[in-house]
Amino acid sequence: MQQAHDMIEAEGVAALSLAKLAGAFGIKAPSLYRHVGNKTGLLRAVNLLTTQMLFTAMHKAEAGAPTDPTQRLLAILQAYRQFAHDNPNSYQLAMTNQDDELRPDENVLVQMVLPIQDIMIEISGEDNALTALRGALALVHGFAMLELNRQLRRGGDLDTAFTQSVKAYLAGWQHK
Repeated sequence: MQQAHDMIEAEGVAALSLAKLAGAFGIKAPSLYRHVGNKTGLLRAVNLLTTQMLFTAMHKAEAGAPTDPTQRLLAILQAYRQFAHDNPNSYQLAMTNQDDELRPDENVLVQMVLPIQDIMIEISGEDNALTALRGALALVHGFAMLELNRQLRRGGDLDTAFTQSVKAYLAGWQHK
């Protein structure tokens, strides 16, 4: 799957085919059918890998962050944004498709996000954590997508703008 991911990053999703992937391994396309049934299965597997890579980057960022929950979540969201920039084609494939057949298993995704939701509980309280987490993910995804599509063109430091936006958002969820 890593090879397919790398091909998507280099050439885009439309350029990926089972034949091209097989060629990269020096085998014939029918040999791949033992591992993925078709291109949909291949893209679903790439989306799972991409999601796993994203969460690995986020958890690694958390491990190196200060103990303050707001700083930990800021580090996680900065890692998320950086991942989107580093993997724009596979990120957009995984996070913007509307085809349920291309999405990884939802239970896997929930298990990956629960540790991050636990940090949000520290910030917003348990009753608000899921809503606050959804908003934080929407903020970082929207910001990253605007950047990837070159829509934030009015100047200024986008790193600072992102950090200030996240801090303001999280400050609004501080529970007493």
